[in-house]
Amino acid sequence: MREYESTDIRNVVLVSHGGAGKTSLAECMFYTAKATQRLGRVDEGSSLLDYADDEIERKITINLSVAHLDWRNTRINIIDTPGYADFYGDTKAGIRAADAALVLIRADAGVEVGTEKVWEFLDEHDLPRAIVVTRMDKEYADFDKTVGQARDLLGGPIVPVQIPVGSHDAFSGVVDLLTMKFYRYDRSGSGAGMMQEIPDDLRDRAKELREKLIESIAECDDTLLEAYLEGKEVKPEAIQAAYRDGIRGKKIIPVLCASSYFSIGTQQILDTIASAFPNPLEMPGVKGRKPGSDEVIEIKPNPNEPFAALVFKTISEPHVGDMSIFRVFRGSASEGTEVLNSTKNITEKFTQLYSLMGRERREVNKVITGDIGATVKLRDTATNDTLCDRADPVIIEPISFPKPVVHDAIRALAKGDEEKISSGLARLQQEDPTFTVVVDSETKQTIISGLGELHLDVVLKRLKDRFNVDVELTKPRIAYRETIRGRAEAQGKYKKQTGGRGQYGDVWLRIEPLERSKGFEFVDAIVGGVVPSKYIPAVEKGIVEAMDEGVLAGYKVVDIKATLYDGSYHEVDSSDMAFKIAASMAFKKAFLEAKPVLLEPIMNVTVTVPEEYLGDVMGDLSGKRGKIQGIDSKGHLQVVRAQVPLAELYKYSTTLRSMTQGRGMFESEFSHYEEVPREIAQRIIDEAKAAKEEAKK
Repeated sequence: MREYESTDIRNVVLVSHGGAGKTSLAECMFYTAKATQRLGRVDEGSSLLDYADDEIERKITINLSVAHLDWRNTRINIIDTPGYADFYGDTKAGIRAADAALVLIRADAGVEVGTEKVWEFLDEHDLPRAIVVTRMDKEYADFDKTVGQARDLLGGPIVPVQIPVGSHDAFSGVVDLLTMKFYRYDRSGSGAGMMQEIPDDLRDRAKELREKLIESIAECDDTLLEAYLEGKEVKPEAIQAAYRDGIRGKKIIPVLCASSYFSIGTQQILDTIASAFPNPLEMPGVKGRKPGSDEVIEIKPNPNEPFAALVFKTISEPHVGDMSIFRVFRGSASEGTEVLNSTKNITEKFTQLYSLMGRERREVNKVITGDIGATVKLRDTATNDTLCDRADPVIIEPISFPKPVVHDAIRALAKGDEEKISSGLARLQQEDPTFTVVVDSETKQTIISGLGELHLDVVLKRLKDRFNVDVELTKPRIAYRETIRGRAEAQGKYKKQTGGRGQYGDVWLRIEPLERSKGFEFVDAIVGGVVPSKYIPAVEKGIVEAMDEGVLAGYKVVDIKATLYDGSYHEVDSSDMAFKIAASMAFKKAFLEAKPVLLEPIMNVTVTVPEEYLGDVMGDLSGKRGKIQGIDSKGHLQVVRAQVPLAELYKYSTTLRSMTQGRGMFESEFSHYEEVPREIAQRIIDEAKAAKEEAKK
């Protein structure tokens, strides 16, 4: 394998809405560059990049995948990412490891919701990019309409650098507006275009669009702009240099076109990447900090400084263990090097280093600044960990993964599988930071969370295939709370005589509400020792245990002040246990007389939708007992802020996607507890009592 310098490397991430053909285009690029001997097909299950069993079965990209090719003395690392929102964690990870992006848009569908979302992800990192209009061979393909949509919906300095020759069955190649040459392709899939003169019927249009392109390029360079405005001849080398600088400076977003199925246009795409996309040393430094400090520092891409890399993907492989895929942001590392995992302050060793070709690994001796490498058998390193030189420890800013929006309870179908399920879920969570597992201490349920129902389906399929356990999903129980709105007093008297020493405890309690979120306050107001001080802790303990058990429906009681103000005791028969029981009895009696109510968790919900769906979304939120807090504009999108009961949000992501044709997104986080409406509260109480009775049978 040829050795490259950092200046020869290009790291390119492919992003799009699902189904735009990212993986197919990547396969064409590998075949065109002769990195593979066979043109892989997603629909045939022969793709180099979509190699996992679940990807082959579903015919979609689920996992981030990395492969490389050599083109015009340039090493191009291709990062293929999922286009479906359920797997955006890997999309964001791929963007974090890249220096530029190809944004794919379908010529027969235009800009879709996923296109807008990945565009936002690229904007977060200010990444240079080019647009590739794909599926030019399909019916209803419309290049001009797609470019217009991109300008309207995505914004930015979008300018075509190619125009297609023909469309649908007649799509035969592209006209390069920089060179003013027509590259004609056959449909063999070879990816090799034959340079010809522009067809007569396209010459005038090509001249017109070239003029607009040159004007856009000239605006990136003052000297070039001056010459252009004065009508002077501008050398092609100057145009190419300004074009290159314009892309790298985000002043130009070029639009190319292609057919992934027939490999038409791939040669020009590879030329654009090699000649115009930035190398790692031309990128700004990444943010980071020194361990133990919150001060933000810049980690600049320098091959001569100490090693620093970020693990952006972890893959669990049978018989091998975890494989860590990392991007080197500074320095270099060789096989056998000991490095510091500065995130966890542990030492790791690179026993083997690899360059990736999808599923295949090719062993290398060294990884350099800007390159993407992989290693296995690291002891405790996970996604988002920094690996660096011990002499100069830094922690690279981690990837900001999307928060889970779908939550389900999980339970084993076979007794005895609980430990295997727990172990399997832990491994899957380590691989995928957007998948979380929590055991709810109140409801005693194991809650799994992800970015969508498809996401959880994939996780459970992997749990079955890799750990051989069957589970089922159920609706998570809501952790309601009980409290009071009034004040009440009650006596609890526990007296038991069994022939020998008896049991005796007698207390009088007064309970009253506290402000929300104040918890519990216990007051000892005993005068004259009517309840001896040694029994007071038992009284408090009895109250706390009764609060934990709940009174109305078995939910935890909160925000109550309890005052012990009277009682009596027996010299022989009184005990801690008797007073604890008496206190629990008094508390429950008083609670039922103090205007008890049920509280439910309220979530802060942020919904982002195109303006045309705003009315439907607001109406739906109101129907879910939501309270609209405000609406903000974000370009052509509307951001609705609302507070909605958690009980109303089960499977809301599916409802929202259906309501908005997949264009709506939402996030939620806990806000506070609020009183449940009486009719709903009674239903919850009745259901809880019925469940309790059923459990006794």
